[in-house]
Amino acid sequence: MSRVLITWALVGALAVGAAEAEPASPRSAILITVDTLRADALGFAGNERVATPTLDRLAAAGRVFSEAHAHCVTTLPSHASMLTGLYPYQHRVRHNGGFVLGDDAPTLATLLDAAGFATAAFVGAFPLDSRFGLGRGFDVYDDEVGGGPGESTPGESTPDDSLFLYSERPSDEVVALGMEWWRQHRGERRFLWLHLFDPHAPYEPPEDFRARFAAAPYLGEVSAVDAYLRPLLDGFLEGDDEPALIVFTSDHGEALGEHGEATHGLFAYEPTLKVPLVLHGPGVERGVDGRNARHVDLLPTVLEALGEPVPAGLPGRSLLAPAEEHPDVSFFEALSGHLDYGWAPLRGVLRGGEKLIVLPVPELYDLGEDPGEEHNVFRQRRRAASGLAALLPEESAWPPAAGAVTAEEAARLESLGYLSGPTVRKERYTPEDDPKNLIALDHQVARLADLASRGARQEAIEVGEEILAARPSMGLVYVYLSTLLIEEGEHEQAIRVMRKARELDLAGHELSRQLGLTLVHAGRAKEAIEVLEPLAEDGSDVEAGNHLALALAALGRREEASALLGRLLDAEPGRARTHENLSFLAVLDQRFTEARDHARRAVEIDPSLASSWNNLGIALYNLGTASEAVAAWKRALELAPDDPDTLLNLGSVAAQKGDRVTAAEALERFLAVAAGPAYDAKRGQARELLRQVAGGS
Repeated sequence: MSRVLITWALVGALAVGAAEAEPASPRSAILITVDTLRADALGFAGNERVATPTLDRLAAAGRVFSEAHAHCVTTLPSHASMLTGLYPYQHRVRHNGGFVLGDDAPTLATLLDAAGFATAAFVGAFPLDSRFGLGRGFDVYDDEVGGGPGESTPGESTPDDSLFLYSERPSDEVVALGMEWWRQHRGERRFLWLHLFDPHAPYEPPEDFRARFAAAPYLGEVSAVDAYLRPLLDGFLEGDDEPALIVFTSDHGEALGEHGEATHGLFAYEPTLKVPLVLHGPGVERGVDGRNARHVDLLPTVLEALGEPVPAGLPGRSLLAPAEEHPDVSFFEALSGHLDYGWAPLRGVLRGGEKLIVLPVPELYDLGEDPGEEHNVFRQRRRAASGLAALLPEESAWPPAAGAVTAEEAARLESLGYLSGPTVRKERYTPEDDPKNLIALDHQVARLADLASRGARQEAIEVGEEILAARPSMGLVYVYLSTLLIEEGEHEQAIRVMRKARELDLAGHELSRQLGLTLVHAGRAKEAIEVLEPLAEDGSDVEAGNHLALALAALGRREEASALLGRLLDAEPGRARTHENLSFLAVLDQRFTEARDHARRAVEIDPSLASSWNNLGIALYNLGTASEAVAAWKRALELAPDDPDTLLNLGSVAAQKGDRVTAAEALERFLAVAAGPAYDAKRGQARELLRQVAGGS
C-alpha cells in the first residue's frame, strides 16, 4: 500500500443523523483496539481504497485525533501503556516476550473494578494472554485464542506444530462474545475491552473480502474488521443502546514495505508509530483534534469521562480537557531488533511536528514539512535535536532486563513472529549495529519464515545458515534454525546449532530446554540431564522439569522421574503436560488405571494434546475397553494424523476387532510415515497385520 496523506477531509463531509439529547456524561465505556492498524488505512482518514463505513460514521459522530501516537510498536507494551497510563519504561513491559506487567501498576480495569464497574476483556491473540499481567481487574478476561504450538510431548522427536504456524481467533468471534457480555450486564456500569487481531500479518481476508481486495489484502482485513464491528457500533450510532464512551484506536501500525520494513517492530517511523484514535459518546465534542494525542492519555480520558478520580503522577492527560492544557511531548521506543537480533536499541521523542530517533545514526524529521520521513535533517538542525534529546528521561535507556519466559509462552509467541531471545550486550553500539544498516538481514529472516511456512524447510535452513554466517549474534535465528532442523529429523545438526548458541551466550531458557529435549530424543539422556538440571533445580521451571523427567526415564530412572513429576504437579496441578508425562510413565510401568486417570486429566485441561489421547487409548485398551480406546486413538489422529505409534495402535486393535477398513487405513498410513531403525520391527508387524486384514484372516 502506498503512503496515504491523511487529509481528514471526509470527517466533516460525512453525514451525521439527528440524535436525541445525550446525557452529559456516560455511565460506561468500551475500548476497541485493532491490532496493527495504520492511521491512514481508514476511510475517514482519506483512504479511498478501503471500505470502512461503520468506523467512518463513528468518526463523523465523534472526535478524531489526527496526530495520535503509540509509545511502542509491538502489541503487549502498547496495550500496557493504554491500560496503565504509563510509558513502557515506567510499566517495564518492553516487548512481547519475557515481560509481565507487575502488580504494582494500577490499570483501568483495576480502578473501575474497585469503583463498582462490571469489567470484561475479549482478546484476539496470545501476546495479550492473561499470564502477561493485563487481566487484573477484569471480571472476565477471555483469552481463549486456541491453536498455536505448545510444549513438546513425550515420545516425539519434533515439536507439536511448526514454529511458523499461527495462533489467533477471528474478530467476528471476539465482537460477538463482547456483545453478549454487554447485553448480559445491561443497566450496570460497564467497562468492556475488545482486541481485534485480524489486520496482523499474514493478510488473509475472509472470503467476502478476498476477491475485492486481491491487490491489497491488508486493506481487505481492515475492511472486514469494520464489518465485524457494525453490529456493536450501530446500536450506539443509532441511539438504540445506552450511551457509552467509545474509544477506538490501534496498538501500532504496519510498515507495508515503507522504509524497507515489511511489518512492524524494528523501526518507529510514522507508518508503525502513528495510530488512529476516535472518541465517541456523551461529553465528547465532535470534530478533528490536531493535538499530540498519546496512548498514555487514554486512562485519564476514560476515568474523567466516567466521573472517576484520576491517579496522581501519571504522564498522560485527559483528552477531554482543553487542548492548550495538554503536554506536547511523547516518548517512544522499538526494541524488537535489539532483543531478537542483538542490534542497537531504538528510542525517541516527539514534540510538536519534530521527531528525534536515537540510534547510532541519529535521525531528525520535521513531520509538517516531511510527513513521509524521507529527509533526515539531523545534521542541519543539531540544536533542535539536542533539545529533543534532553527531554528523554534517563530511566528510558536500555538494554532492559528481560524476565524469564516459559517454553509454552515462547512457542506461542514464536508462532506469531515474536520472541525475546538473549542478545549480545554491548557497551557502545556503532553504525554497524544500526537497524537501518541491517534491514537486509531482517528481510532474510522474513524469507526464512515464509519458506518454512510453505513447507520448504531445506531452503529455509540454508537461509538460516547464511544469516548466521553473516551475523552470528542474531539469537532468534538459532531458535528458528534449530527448530527447522528438528522438524526435518536432523537432530544431531540441531544439537550442534543449539550448542553453538550456548557457547555464544545466546541460548535462553527456551532454547536450552529444547536442547535438553532433543538430546533425550537423540538417545543422549545423560547429556540432556546436564543441560536440564540447572534449569529445573529450583522447581520454578515446570517445562524444564518435565523434560528432565523424560531424560531420567530414558535412563531407566523412572521412580526418580515420577517423583519429580509429582512435585511439579503439587506446585502446579493444572499443568496438562505434567499429567501427560505421568500417564506416559505409568504406561511404561503397566500401571494402566493411573495412566488412564492422568491422560484423562491432561485432555480435560488441554484437548489438543495428541500424545495424551494416545496414552489414554493404550490405558483403556489394557483395561478392557477396546471401543473407547479406538475412539481415543481416532481423536489423537485428528490432531496428529501422521503419528506412527498411534496409527499402529489403532490399526492393530481395529484388526483384532474385525474392523478391516479402519485397520487397513491406519496400517497403510503407518507404513508410509514410520521411518528409521526404531520402527524396523514394527513395520514388519504392520505388514503381517495388513496381509491378514486383506486376506480376511
